[in-house]
Amino acid sequence: MGLLKIEGVTHWSIPVNDLAESEKFYGDLLGLKPLGRLGDSGMSCFNVGDHNILLCQRAETVDKSFVEDHNVHHSFTVSPETLVQACKIFYEKKIPIDRLYYRGKGFFTGRELYFFDPTGNRLELRDPTWKPGMPEPSFEDLARS
Repeated sequence: MGLLKIEGVTHWSIPVNDLAESEKFYGDLLGLKPLGRLGDSGMSCFNVGDHNILLCQRAETVDKSFVEDHNVHHSFTVSPETLVQACKIFYEKKIPIDRLYYRGKGFFTGRELYFFDPTGNRLELRDPTWKPGMPEPSFEDLARS
């Protein structure tokens, strides 16, 4: 047990190069609920489930091809149908895909689609219903189904 008792997560923040472009991506494409901008702070708040997410305008644009750490990402839980729908939409809109991974062991098992937002932040859509032994179609197969 730690010295402090943390009771929950208030929000987590994602740094973005273009706040307006990112608001469209997270709101219109991913379907997060926009709560509004926080005054003139360069931050925009979104909600999904019990979580609040702040998009934070960077002071300087960062090259989209730069990935700080391959393991750093933000993950969203989705239904199997939503994951397939995402493959189709991302394929059609040419959203950059990192990979589709079928994780049979570990803490967060399931089917995981890794992709990038307009700034280059790595995101994940996770379908926790997938289990080992179930079919493992490729991203392209799902996108064209």
